[in-house]
Order: sequence, then C-alpha cells, then structure tokens
Amino acid sequence: MAPLKTKNIGSSRVATIRVSEIDRLSNRLLDIDLELNSNIPTTLWISDLHGEGDRFKSILRGRFGMLYQTCKEALPSTVSSEKIQYLTKIVRKQMYFPDKDIRMDMQDVILCLVEVLKYKLTNIRSHDNEIFRPEFRDIISRLLSGLPVPDPIFEESIISHRLIAHLSHTVRQVLLDRIQVLGDVFDRGPQPDKILRILSSHFYRDMVDYVYGNHDILWMGAASGNRSLIAEALRITCRYDHFEFLQRLRFDTSKLAGFAESTYPVERVTGNFKAKTNKGRSMEKALAVIQFKLEEQTIKDFPEYEMGSRLWLDRLAKMLNTGNTEALNDTHFPTLDVNNPGKLTQEEQLLIEDLALQFTSNKKLKRLLRFLFQKGKSYHIQNNFLNIHALVPSTADGEFEEFLGRRGKNLLIYIQDTISRVGENYLAGKPQKSEDQALFFYLWCGPKSPFFGKHAMKTFERYFLKNKASHTERSLYWKDNMQNSTFKKKMQQEFGVQRVIYGHTPVNYKKGIQMASEDGVAINVDGGFAAAYYNRGHSLVHTPHQLYGIILPTPDEIKEAERKLESAPLDIELIDEFPQPLKVKDTIAGKKLMEDRSKIMQLLLQCAEQNGFHSSAN
Repeated sequence: MAPLKTKNIGSSRVATIRVSEIDRLSNRLLDIDLELNSNIPTTLWISDLHGEGDRFKSILRGRFGMLYQTCKEALPSTVSSEKIQYLTKIVRKQMYFPDKDIRMDMQDVILCLVEVLKYKLTNIRSHDNEIFRPEFRDIISRLLSGLPVPDPIFEESIISHRLIAHLSHTVRQVLLDRIQVLGDVFDRGPQPDKILRILSSHFYRDMVDYVYGNHDILWMGAASGNRSLIAEALRITCRYDHFEFLQRLRFDTSKLAGFAESTYPVERVTGNFKAKTNKGRSMEKALAVIQFKLEEQTIKDFPEYEMGSRLWLDRLAKMLNTGNTEALNDTHFPTLDVNNPGKLTQEEQLLIEDLALQFTSNKKLKRLLRFLFQKGKSYHIQNNFLNIHALVPSTADGEFEEFLGRRGKNLLIYIQDTISRVGENYLAGKPQKSEDQALFFYLWCGPKSPFFGKHAMKTFERYFLKNKASHTERSLYWKDNMQNSTFKKKMQQEFGVQRVIYGHTPVNYKKGIQMASEDGVAINVDGGFAAAYYNRGHSLVHTPHQLYGIILPTPDEIKEAERKLESAPLDIELIDEFPQPLKVKDTIAGKKLMEDRSKIMQLLLQCAEQNGFHSSAN
C-alpha cells in the first residue's frame, strides 16, 4: 500500500503545481489586459533646467498648470470653467471656502473631487496606502466605489472640511504619472544638486525618465576622470560664481584659487570673462588655459574626431612670440610655453591631478550622478514619442550623419553602451578606458554629437578674440531637417515613433515661435529656463485627451502670483486633441504587451490541456 500512497501524493503534487501555474499565468494575463485598457499615463516633459532648483521646485509643486486641465477632462461639460477654476483654488489651498459667485456647497465640491479621482484612478493599479492619507482612506475608497457613506460626511461641516482637505491632497498626488526630463540639469544656475535630489527622491524617482544633455555629459565625464572636462566643469561653475554649490559638494578649491589669483591677478584678466567676483574671474581664466591645453591633447590623440580646427594654442603662441597681438583682447599668458604651448606647467599638472582625485572620489557628487548613470539614456521612447536632448546627427541633404562608423539609432545605442560602461566603472571605482573618456569630450562639444549639434564650441574665440564674427557657433542641419517632411518620416521609421520631442535650443515664443511643427511631429521643449537665456522655459503635457505645451512663468511672475495668493499666468499651445481617450494599447508599449499576452495565452492553453481543463479559446 505504501508505494501506491506515495504515487498518489506525487500525482496530487504535480496537479497542484499545474493549477498553481495556471493561476499565475491567468493573473499575469489579466494584469496585461488591465494595462492595455488603461488610459495612457499623464506625462510631463521638461528640459534644460540648468541649475534653477528653487524655480523648478516651485513650478513642480504647482504641477505646471495641469490641475485645471485634469479637472476639465474629468468633469462633465455642464461644469462651467468658472466652477473648475474655483475647484482648482480649493485643491491648491487644500481647504473649502465659499464663493458668492459660484454656487457650490461642500457636498458639490466633494462629489466633484471624487469624480476627478475616479478619472485619474480608472484602470490604474495604484496602491491606496501610497495615495490616501490613513484618516479618510476607507471613506474615500467607498466614495470612489459608489458605496454608501455615513451621513455626517455631508452634514457635519467640520468633517466635510477635513474630507475636502484630504481629497485635495490626493488629487494633487495623482495629477502626474510620468516626468520626462530632456537633459541639462547642470551649469548656469546655482542648484543642479537640488534638482537631482528632487528627481531621485523616493517620491519622484520611479516616475522619472531621463535623457542626457551635453551639460550632464560634461559633469559625468568629469566625474569619471576626464581631465579637460574637469577643468571645463569648474570653469563654467566659476564663470557664474557658484562657489556655494562647490562648497555643498565639499570640493576644496583653495589651491586652485591661490594659484589663479597669483598667476592671473584680476587686473590682468582682460578677456571676455563673465564672473562677477575677482576670485571668480581669476579662476575662470586659469581653468580656461588648463582646459585648452588638455583638450588639445585629446584632439591630437583622436584624429578621427576631425576637430583640428579647434587647435588654437599654436596660433596663440605665434601671436605672442611675434608680438602680432592686435586681434587679441588679452595677452597675459604666463603659463604658456611658446615652444610647447600645450604643455602644462608643473603647478598646473599638480592642480589638475588634485582636482581629478576630488572629482572621481567625491561621495556627494557620486550620489547625484548615480541617478543619471543608472536612470539616464541617450534616447527614450514612450507613448509613440522619441525623446532626445538635442538631435540625431544629420547631413545637409537630410541623411543620417555617420560618426565612428555608425549612424541614426545605432549611433545612439553605441553611445549609450559607452556611457553605461563608464558609469559602471565610475560607481565601482574601477579604471576607465582612455577612448571611453575621450568620447565624453566629443559628446560634450563635437559637431557630430547628438547632444551638441553645432559646428564648433567657440570658447577660445569668445574669450580672447576681438572679432565677434569669430564667436558664432553655427547650428548644423537638425532644425532645417525637422521642418522637412521626408526627414521627419525617416526619423519616424528609424525609431518606430510618431513624434520627436527634443530640447537644447531655446525657443523665444515672444517672437511668435511655436514649440511644435505644423504637423505636430517635431516638438521643441526648451524656452530658456535659466536666467542666462530667456528666463522662462517650456513644458509639454500629454494627457489621454490632449497634447499641449505650456509656456512657463518667469520668476518675477511667480513671485507676484504668490504675493497675491493666485496661480501664476500660463500660456498654452494646443498641439493635438483626441476624440477618445488614448489607451496603452494604442502605444508602442501596448504592442509589446500584446506580444507578451499572446505568448502567455499559449502557455496558459498548454497548461490547461495538460491538466484536463478546456478553454473557450478552443
């Protein structure tokens, strides 16, 4: 009898395993169906934040004007725009207040806010514990489900007030599903660290997608140990006198400052340097000279970069040696050896080695850059959109430009592989390949870089040459090509997308320039967020019902609105509207989910057949 018993137990165990597998596959299939029939996530695009941390935090807290649009989409057309405006004020203040011109009592407000939540939470598998505060969690869940609630909810004003506060909090929590950052959080502004701390925080990290900008590449390359990029990152920081930023990261620049102030006293700094402080001007010039020496060596070591036109030091040495300096606005170069102009002095060499050690080992910087190396991409596709920082390199005749034997999508994949490899080595404290670090230099300022897109970075000319015509950094062919329908189709086919979203180049809407091309395929999301540009900025919002651009308020407009306890003014550029809400199944991700669904369905049918079940699919 014992063998028979053992056999039965084994059969039972096998059957249990098969049923368990059927349940697992069934659950996954149902999850996919829920996902496919969900509305697309509401996504926000922002680009080129350039260190404006306080401003970014302020605008992010206000959700970039998305509250009004969400309420409008969620509520019936019978709810007037005046009532929607009233509701948005209640949500912002998280408190009910009567308005003699708007006839809405607390019950009306509660029911409207519940409708907004229903709209946002439909088919979205959010965790109640993360969205609802515990005090009214059960009541809000019952309201959302259409179940009866206790009478005091509507009859006792103190309870109604508190419920409205909780509903308002929850509405603000669910307004935004995804944030797409198109790069460049570093340089110009004083708080790139604040921006990265916000984006990498527990609250935002999982909803952020990030594509690199050239200023991010600059700092990532510097942190990995590239000497010329270290000098350049510090030069730009000194150019804007952001010494508090360096102090927050615990960089010690005392040796550099001492060298700069003794070697380049401010009265001898006559070039076009921007720093306002004497220390900043001296350090800016000292770092510029070190930078030029280091990057010229990279250009010579990698002739395939074809950047020989950027080799200025021999020409500068000849001017100084012959006394033919009328073209220069600055002739004080005490560390330049006219016989070997690219050679660092012993003191410069010691300084850059000290700074390289600080950059590669700085724990605070590593915590910030860990987010970029781990989350960032050279490009990202979401909801049928290609997201890039600047461009995909192209030629004058509308073809993809070749660099290092690659072009188009393959070039971006190759670049991403290199960045990932450098990131892994940097985070693990491992040595880097010289060719990988050199590529970061090219990606920062090379003409075929997808993050730069100009024929040259004219830092030397802008600093030292009187002829302003030599300062021009000519944009290449991307802008014109993205107005050409043939090239746009080429982009769509290369990446399998419908639209291309990019930043990098500020758009001055005051001159009537729009974010989107006429057909809505090409959308430029950068209105000059930093004070160094137009001090305004753009964002882009994609809801299930609309795609629209937002021209953001200036800092002065934000302060004035806060003083009046009002929302800051926003200009809207409507790009597209959708008669039916877009679903995940309508996107590229949806197609992938459909493929996964088919595979799971086949496995489910096989398991069912093996276990004696019959499927209606048969």
